[in-house]
Amino acid sequence: MTSERTALVLGATGGIGSETAKALVRAGWRVRAMHRQAEAMAKRFAHWGPIEWVQGDAMNAADVLAAARGVQVIVHGVNPAGYRNWPALVLPMIDNTIAAARAQGARIVLPGTIYNYSPTGPAVLTERTRQETTTRKGLIRIELERRLEAAQADGVRTLIVRFGDFLGPQAGGSWFSQAMVKPGKPISAVTYMGKRDVGHAWAYLPDGGETIARLLDRAADLAPFETFHFAGHWFERGVEIAEVVRRVVGRPDLPIRRFPWIVVRLAQPFMELFREMVEMSYLWRRPFRLDNTKLVRFLGIEPHTPIDEAVRHTLDGLGCLPTTSGVPVLAKG
Repeated sequence: MTSERTALVLGATGGIGSETAKALVRAGWRVRAMHRQAEAMAKRFAHWGPIEWVQGDAMNAADVLAAARGVQVIVHGVNPAGYRNWPALVLPMIDNTIAAARAQGARIVLPGTIYNYSPTGPAVLTERTRQETTTRKGLIRIELERRLEAAQADGVRTLIVRFGDFLGPQAGGSWFSQAMVKPGKPISAVTYMGKRDVGHAWAYLPDGGETIARLLDRAADLAPFETFHFAGHWFERGVEIAEVVRRVVGRPDLPIRRFPWIVVRLAQPFMELFREMVEMSYLWRRPFRLDNTKLVRFLGIEPHTPIDEAVRHTLDGLGCLPTTSGVPVLAKG
């Protein structure tokens, strides 16, 4: 709409943060991004468009408050990498964002997860599905959303868009890039983390960013505390995502390997990351499908890139496709 709308993006170099920042720029927003190395990021990501990079740390309340001056929206896209130190980082960061939003009268946008749901709960998740779990990270995410909902009493508005696992050109910290393929190397095999015949949901990051931007274009129609579920790409047979990789690289004979969960379980006493991975492994043993009925009713459509195109752009962004003169060589068909 107009350039007077300004959004602050926290976590702008991450997957969903980067795609939301770019989508907001396309939609006519002024976008400000806070980073601990703002000058370097401004040079590195200059091709994203006219984004104002400001120095700051999401763990520093004064930094967030200063960065949020004059904004109408704060996108809270920060998340501790590699499952590290969630108890000490996740809730203090959301408290800083809430304080800044309260001071500015800004709306908070939170990319939600399915961590909030129990291993024994329903397989299809709607916005009304009860949030309950016993995992540490799940309980933290539930508390995070509880604090956002409670902040309504102070006039803080929140939009939550809940996603499945991410894939996309900027999905550097996702299961896709950290386990399924090896970034920077040609694909010689694909690893699949779950039971092959158990369904799994994937969200293509550019579609997610576009969805958030479209929802914010209708901010006047949003409730003070609003949640939408993003369906993305659903595979009844979870292993189909690996079969798509085969198709995109033109290698129908490409091996699909099992993720070494046994090794991870044996090593978990010695490695924090492995302990956290084991705790969340139930997400690969049973289906969790996000029902987007409410989102489609509100927007009329869910942005949806065809899966072959989404995987192709993901592999290209991760440096996994061969190139000729800098141009990716794509599979035919």
